[in-house]
Amino acid sequence: MSGPSPILPVQDLGQAYLGYGLEVDELQRADRAARAATARRRAYLAAKRGIDVVASVAALIALGPVLLVTALLIKLRDGGPVLFVQKRVGKDGRAFDFYKFRSMVVGAERLQADLLAFNHHDSGHTFKMRRDPRVTWIGRLIRRTSIDELPQFLNVLKGDMTLVGPRPALPREVARYDDRDRRRLEVTPGLTCLWQVNGRADLPFDRQVELDLEYIEGQGLLLDLEILARTIPAVLSCRGAY
Repeated sequence: MSGPSPILPVQDLGQAYLGYGLEVDELQRADRAARAATARRRAYLAAKRGIDVVASVAALIALGPVLLVTALLIKLRDGGPVLFVQKRVGKDGRAFDFYKFRSMVVGAERLQADLLAFNHHDSGHTFKMRRDPRVTWIGRLIRRTSIDELPQFLNVLKGDMTLVGPRPALPREVARYDDRDRRRLEVTPGLTCLWQVNGRADLPFDRQVELDLEYIEGQGLLLDLEILARTIPAVLSCRGAY
């Protein structure tokens, strides 16, 4: 027969209860911190969405004459569609219709295979060519001034995009992402982003991803407002826009 269970000294029992109490306190503090972080995140996203809607409506109204003139010039040039609608990949990998003013000849995507050798993004994830022969004369103008991007305010209003966030990628680009690259899909894509104000298309793909991850890890209203403020001089400089 086994003997009676050993009885812990009072001092050991006290230390055990004290350790248990400290562990419970730590768990409670961690839970409160997690709840506070979730509340801050929700408040940020609500404020961000409010700014998106107000700013997009204001921009579309204020820029109405520019939108109309641009649409007219594109239509008069070749009679083709004014908007270029393309599938892009948004938050959590969800595809959506992405709007731009058409800056290339009709059927330009079918011609891209013949130009891959001139891609200046060595990684091959994205295609950028400084003097793309598919771009029309009006296309060069609206690309240099970023007017071609203005229809994306409609994407922002629909909720597919936000004012500030990683730029939305093509499905074929996302198919080549590694685990690090796919972190860009953790947030809603944006009209402008950190790499847009730090060189735009002149930056290699890896640097673009690095800046997107830096944004994701530090995002907040102050950073969003800073990027929006820096976007205006970046657009006016025309650097990396082609």
